[in-house]
This record gives sequence, C-alpha cells and structure tokens, in this order.
Amino acid sequence: MARTAKKVESLIAEDGAMADAISTVYERTDEGTREVQWGDVSDDITSGQWGRLIEKGILVDGDEGFELSNPDAVERALEDEDATVSATTSTDDDVDDEGSSWSKWDKIAAVASLGLFAGYSIGPIKNTIGSILNVALGPIESVLPFYVVIMILAMLTGLYSTLLQDNLMDMEKMGEYQERMKEIQEKRKEAKERGDDEEMERIREEQMDAMGDQAGMMKEQFRPMVWTMFLTIPVFLWMYWRISSASAAVSPSGLVMPLVGQVSWTQGIIGPMQAWIVWYFLCSMGFTQLIRKSLNIQTTPT
Repeated sequence: MARTAKKVESLIAEDGAMADAISTVYERTDEGTREVQWGDVSDDITSGQWGRLIEKGILVDGDEGFELSNPDAVERALEDEDATVSATTSTDDDVDDEGSSWSKWDKIAAVASLGLFAGYSIGPIKNTIGSILNVALGPIESVLPFYVVIMILAMLTGLYSTLLQDNLMDMEKMGEYQERMKEIQEKRKEAKERGDDEEMERIREEQMDAMGDQAGMMKEQFRPMVWTMFLTIPVFLWMYWRISSASAAVSPSGLVMPLVGQVSWTQGIIGPMQAWIVWYFLCSMGFTQLIRKSLNIQTTPT
C-alpha cells in the first residue's frame, strides 16, 4: 500500500492537475471495484495523464481494461492530498535552501582563492606565500629530490581534495537532480511518440522549473572545488616560487619523463605547460585514484 500511495503523492507533487485526474479515475472505477477504459475518462483527463498513471503502475491491466493496483492506497493518498503537497513543497524548499546555499566561510574561501590567483602574476604575493610555506617545505626539500617533493605534495592535495568532495558534496541530492532530469527526458520522449502536444507543453514548463535543479547541482559541485583551490593554490605558488627562484636552484635541475626523456623543470611539455606542472598533474591523478579506491570514496552521483 505504501508503495502505491507514494507513487500517487509523487505524481501530485509533480503536477497538481494529476490529483483531479486520479480522483476521476478512482470515481469511474467505483472506488476500485471495477475496471475502466480510456473511453470512460477521455472527456475529463488528458492522454498524457492517462499514460502517466499506467507508466507509474497505478493503473494495471485487467481482464477487459485497466484497474487500480491498490484502491485503498489511492484513496488514502487523495485524502492526504493537501497535506502531502504542502509538506512536499516545504521540504523541497528547505532542502534546496540548506543543501545548495553557501555558508559565509565558503564565500570567504572563494574570494580568497581569487586573491591567491593573483600571486601567479604579482611577484610580492608569490614571494610572500612562497617564503611562508618554505618554512615547512624547505626542510623536506633539503633532504629529498624535488621530484619526490612534488610527488608528496600531489599525494597530500589529492587526499584532502577527495575528502573535501566526500564531505561537502551531497551525492544523494545530486543523484536526485539527475534522476529528475532523466525522468523528464523519458516523459518528453513518450509524449512525443504519442503526439501529445498538451503533455509536451506541460513537460516544457517542468523543464524550465528544473533549471533551478541544475543551478543547485552546479553549486554542489563547485563548493568543494573552492576549498580545494584555496588549499592548493598556495602549494602551486610555492613550487612556482622555488622553480623561478634565482637565489637557489632546485635539485636535481630536471627529470626524465615518459615519452619525453630528460627535461628541465621549466621546459614546455604540453604546449605552454612546463615540466613541473605536468609532473604534478600526473602524480596527482594517480594518487587521487588510489586514494578514492582505498578509502572507497565516491565522488560522482549514481
């Protein structure tokens, strides 16, 4: 019973007009005691609404027509129609506001990340951040080759970026966004095949409403990215500061890369991307995949 009632409530929440359609079908079946055919209700509901009832399994095949799969559940859902629609709307608003909105700290991190970007072109910012981080990273570099230091930094940035994604992204919410868009596309395809212009117009309106879901998904995806940038840009600035430092060269002066051979740290490998950047990204991608597998962390919705 609960499953059928949930389907009815879901249809009513998607489209308030479905409440009247379901009520009409319920009445024409004499409260679920007999079967009904399309001709019995065609004057009061649209073919799209009829199709949705069959698609959701509220109407199932009978001996000569269709019958309600669970009349008692349909009756209960119709009785709770007003409360269900109100509660659903309120809950959705709360979820969207709470789950997709950024806190003041998220906004501060975003502004700070933009400010840190300036360090790539403004020397004093780069030198300041590089000097501060060198207090902690300098001793490590003094005992390890520079390419190993980059590997360690790539592993650390991969670790906290994965943990940030796992903790700041609501995979369930993103999955709901994608599921809704998938359902809309399926309904649009079915309505197009039936040639139901009225249903197509309703689906277009639903797609416009779903644009807010897409904006919410983008917020969910970008939130951990902001914090990752806030923590990773200083690391990049330190590496850039060490590579471009005239006072002390890094050791060794280069490395041997696959398919390329011996290169210097500042040599362009992929277009303008220098060797140290390419080496970092290769290490980061490899370590990030290992971390996700070992910690069983999912960073994409299902």
